[in-house]
Amino acid sequence: MREWSNPNEVVDGCVRVSNLVNVEKISKSFGITPLLESVSLGVQQGQRIGVVGLNGGGKTTLLEILAGIEPPDSGRVSHAGGMRMAVVTQRGELPAGATVGDVVVGPLGLAEHEWASDVRVREVLAGIGIDRLDGGLQRPVDALSGGQKRRVALAAALVQELDLLILDEPTNHLDVEGVQWLAEHVVNRRSALVVVTHDRWFLDTVATRTWEVAHGAVAEYEGGYNDWIFARAERARLADAAEERRRNLARKELAWLRRGPPARTSKPRYRIEAAEKLIADVPPVRDSVALSAFAKRRLGRVVIELEDARLSTPDDRLLLDGLTWRLQPGERIGLVGVNGSGKTTLLRALAGEVEVAPGRRKQGATVSIGWLRQELDDLPTEMRVLEAVQDVAGHITIGAGTKAEKEISAGQLAERLGFAPARQRTPIRDLSGGERRRLQLTRVLMAQPNVLLLDEPTNDLDIDTLQQLEDILDGWAGTMVVISHDRYLIERICDSTWALFGDGDLTNLPGGIEQYLARRAALSDSGTPVSSQAAARSSAGGSAAHAGKVDAAAQREAQKSMKRLERQIAKFDEREQQLHAALAQAATDADRLRTLDAELAQVVAEKETAEAQWLELAEQFG
Repeated sequence: MREWSNPNEVVDGCVRVSNLVNVEKISKSFGITPLLESVSLGVQQGQRIGVVGLNGGGKTTLLEILAGIEPPDSGRVSHAGGMRMAVVTQRGELPAGATVGDVVVGPLGLAEHEWASDVRVREVLAGIGIDRLDGGLQRPVDALSGGQKRRVALAAALVQELDLLILDEPTNHLDVEGVQWLAEHVVNRRSALVVVTHDRWFLDTVATRTWEVAHGAVAEYEGGYNDWIFARAERARLADAAEERRRNLARKELAWLRRGPPARTSKPRYRIEAAEKLIADVPPVRDSVALSAFAKRRLGRVVIELEDARLSTPDDRLLLDGLTWRLQPGERIGLVGVNGSGKTTLLRALAGEVEVAPGRRKQGATVSIGWLRQELDDLPTEMRVLEAVQDVAGHITIGAGTKAEKEISAGQLAERLGFAPARQRTPIRDLSGGERRRLQLTRVLMAQPNVLLLDEPTNDLDIDTLQQLEDILDGWAGTMVVISHDRYLIERICDSTWALFGDGDLTNLPGGIEQYLARRAALSDSGTPVSSQAAARSSAGGSAAHAGKVDAAAQREAQKSMKRLERQIAKFDEREQQLHAALAQAATDADRLRTLDAELAQVVAEKETAEAQWLELAEQFG
C-alpha cells in the first residue's frame, strides 16, 4: 500500500481531485486460479459503490486489496494522503478480552458521559441493535456469537468520521429493520462507500455505481442493482453468443422488476422503453392458479395448523400466546420481525420440533416437510457433493402440474445452484460455508417436499445463485414459509407477509414489508406496545379508506406531471445527441465549439433537473 504525497494533480492548468483509492493494473491469484487480472479502478470522494459477482469470484479479495489488507501479486494500490478509512470484513475478529464498549466507543477517546450524549453514537448503537445486547457495552466480546461480533465491528466503523467505508456483507446478521436503517445511514453519510452485498434492495438503495467482478475483470455500471440488471439484460440481447440460460434468467428478473413500482429504477421511462422489447414475450413469474390447484391435490385440505399455541424461549420469555394459524395449500408466506422476536421458534413449531403446549399442532396426512435450518450440521461430510444430492433423489420435477413442468437431474439442480460439474466431485468437508449452505438447500429441494420451511435461505448466496433459487421456487408447487431479511426475495416469491411485533401475536400485513417498517417506526416513535391484531387490521382498514379518497386526486396529478416530464426529457435527450454530433463536425471552429458547448451545458442541466423532478414524483406516487 502506498500513499500519494499530493492528492491533487494539475493538468492543463486545472486542478483535478484524485481518487481516494487508486488501483492500477493489479493482478491476484490463489494457486493456479487467477481472481483479478490487470484491473484498474478508482474510488472517488462521496461515491457509493456496490460490488457484485459469483461466490469465489474475487469480490472479497478486491475489497481487501483496496483496504491494504491483502497485497496484489502485481500492480499498484495508492491511498490519498491523510485518508480516514474503516474496513469491516467477514472475519469478525475482535480483540480478546475487550468489552463491547472498548471496541465501539473506545477508539473515539470519549468519556462515558460524552459518548452517552453523542447523538451519532447513540443512533448507531440503536440502529445496529448493540443497545439490545445482554450486558450492553460492558459485555465481553469473547461471549458474543459470530453474528453479534459482526454487528459490533460494524458499529465501531459507523461511529467514526471517515472518508471511506469498506464493508463486506454488512446485512448478513441484520433484520429487515436493521437493513433499512443501515441503508439510510450510509446514504446520509458524506463518506465514500465500497460494499460487497447480496442484498439486492440494499444495493439498489445505496449504490450510485456497481462493480461486477467476473472472470478476472471488473466491469463498471452506473446506478444500483436495478440499473445493473437492465445493463445485463441489454448486454445479453446484444451478445447472441451468451449462454441461453443466463439470458433467460436476466430477462425474467427484468420482467419482475419492471412490474414493480417505477421508483425502483433510477432510469426514467424514456430510457426503460429501449429495454421493453426484452420482456414483451416473458410469461408471468409463475402460474399461481395452476400451482395452487396442484398443491391442493398434493396436500389435501389440512396442511399444518396451530391452535391456541403458546411459544416461549428456553428462558421462559413469552413469544406467542393463544395463536391459531392454519396454513393453506399453496400458500406462500414471508415471515418478518426483529432479531429475537421468535421467527425461528415459530418455524420450529410448524416443523414439530418444539412443543406448543398448552395449544395443539395438527399436520395433514400427506404433508412432507422440507426444512432449511440456519445450522449446517445436517450434511454428510464423508460424501462428495453429487453423492450427497443423489443420496436424496436422482431426479425431481419442477413446475409440477403446470405448463412449465420439467424434470431435472440431481447434477443439473446442483449446477443451477452454483456447483459446476467439476465442483460436484469435491468432498463436502472441503466446501466453504457458503457452498455448504447451497448444498444444504439443494438437498432440501431434491427431496421434493410439499411444505417448505426456509430459515434465512439467502445467507452467503451470491446474486446469480439467488436468481436461480427464485426461478426454482417460482415453479415450486406447495406451501412455503420463508424467514428472510432479503426484501427482494420476500416480495418475489411470497404472496403474503406476516410479522412478529413482540406483542404475543402474529400479524398479517397486506402492505408487505413497507407496512411492517411503517408499523415498527410508529412503535418506536410512540413507545407504546403494539395493539392487538384485530384492532390493527380495523385501524389500518379505516385509515386506508380515508387516505384513498384524499390521495386519488394527487395521484392523478402526479401521473400527468410525470408524463409531461418524460416528454421534456426525451426532447432534451434528442437535443443533447444533436449537439454532440454538431460538436464533432465543428472540431476546427473554436467560436462554434464555444457556442455549442455552452448550449450543451444548459441542455444537460435542464435535463438533470427534469429527471430529478421525475424521480421525486416516482418515489412519492410510483
